[in-house]
Amino acid sequence: MMDLNQIYFIDDEPHVRMAAQQTLELADYVVRGFDNAHDALEVLKDSASSFPGIIITDVRMPDMDGMRFLPRIQGLDRDLPVILITGHGDIAMAVEAMRSGAYDFIEKPFSAERLYEAVRRAMDKRRLVLENRHLRTALEDNGTIGPILIGNTLPMRDLRRLIGSIGNTDADVLIMGETGTGKEVVARSLHHASRRREGNFVAVNCGALPESVIESELFGHEAGAFTGANQRRIGKIEHASGGTLFLDEIESMPLSLQVKLLRVLQERTLERLGSNTAIPLNLRILAASKVDLRKASDTGAFREDLYYRLNVMVLTIPALRERLEDVPTLFQHFTLDAASRLGRDAPTLSPAQLARLMAHRWPGNVRELRNVAERFVLLEGIDSALPSPPGDGPGATSGSAGGTLVDQVNAFEKALIAQALRLSNGSVRQASDGLGLPRKTLHDKMRKHGLERTSFLDDGD
Repeated sequence: MMDLNQIYFIDDEPHVRMAAQQTLELADYVVRGFDNAHDALEVLKDSASSFPGIIITDVRMPDMDGMRFLPRIQGLDRDLPVILITGHGDIAMAVEAMRSGAYDFIEKPFSAERLYEAVRRAMDKRRLVLENRHLRTALEDNGTIGPILIGNTLPMRDLRRLIGSIGNTDADVLIMGETGTGKEVVARSLHHASRRREGNFVAVNCGALPESVIESELFGHEAGAFTGANQRRIGKIEHASGGTLFLDEIESMPLSLQVKLLRVLQERTLERLGSNTAIPLNLRILAASKVDLRKASDTGAFREDLYYRLNVMVLTIPALRERLEDVPTLFQHFTLDAASRLGRDAPTLSPAQLARLMAHRWPGNVRELRNVAERFVLLEGIDSALPSPPGDGPGATSGSAGGTLVDQVNAFEKALIAQALRLSNGSVRQASDGLGLPRKTLHDKMRKHGLERTSFLDDGD
């Protein structure tokens, strides 16, 4: 994560600069003082668009005052937050400057708390702007952000470690998880971690293909193999040779095809429909299921021999309700992604809105959260874009939020603290200021929830 903690402070009065610098450095900010606006502009002229911080400037200064400085900064980067320091007689001027794009103004004399609050909010805005730009660049360069497994909870850290451990092998893998948990993202992560990453990644949703065409889609056919087969067709399995084949919802595959798939797994060859020639294959097979294949094989809905062939290496993705602490991080990622694609600003969640996200059970898992984030961006952050509070929806029950009230409060508290630590890049001092907690209290709560400061340095694991 980008280390946003830099402040350029411009004031021609040395005692004001020194006092503000000492105050801000106590909050772990890196402060550089300037006695005039020209010098600050000179330093920023080549780096304003990537500057990891904000500007604070006095309005009344000789030569170039804050009102002349503001449009010059906006010419370098219109989204760089500028906070104005004003005397009592300058408030009308400061209000006019805010209409012109200044982020905020602080009236002299100001308290440390007022300064901290203005800086914290400005830093949050700057962080969103820079992350938005980073995502937009990734989208433009690659057409996609690529497979990203987001989350700092223990199950997600374990999952990433396991992918790193087996990714560069040719072992076939069974991926288990509820609908919407991100099984294809895990499959793509395995592909990108392997030496097959330059080969094709071929994804097939077995549940979306009609039984009448799935065999031809998977195995291909020769011309004349059946009515309408006018020319040879290379199937998905053969197309994946040299790379990775991902079979999603494998529980939906017809039993007759499961026999043929088992042969492909065992012999690494296939025969196209209408052909007797065995074609050698060099591929890795990843399969995914949202149901317990062991139980399905016990009832005869899935072949037992195929189950045991697939069950060598299993990755299980936790449901989102089992890792609620990851909701704020995931939601921010999805809002930034949506804002980049839609050309919108990414709205910021209020504490009350975050509480609604944390209270929701997320039956659709990460896919549902992504859809909510996109709606949140489209509707510019209004409450109606979010899931209804527990008890407000049709048929809601007192238990719809999941767990007891104490469990929900603890999960929400843990998520808020984790979010504050992530936004402050692991700085307990900044996190305690943002949460309005004494540092000792925050340390106690971190121990209570098993949160380590080091896990949030550079986004942790």
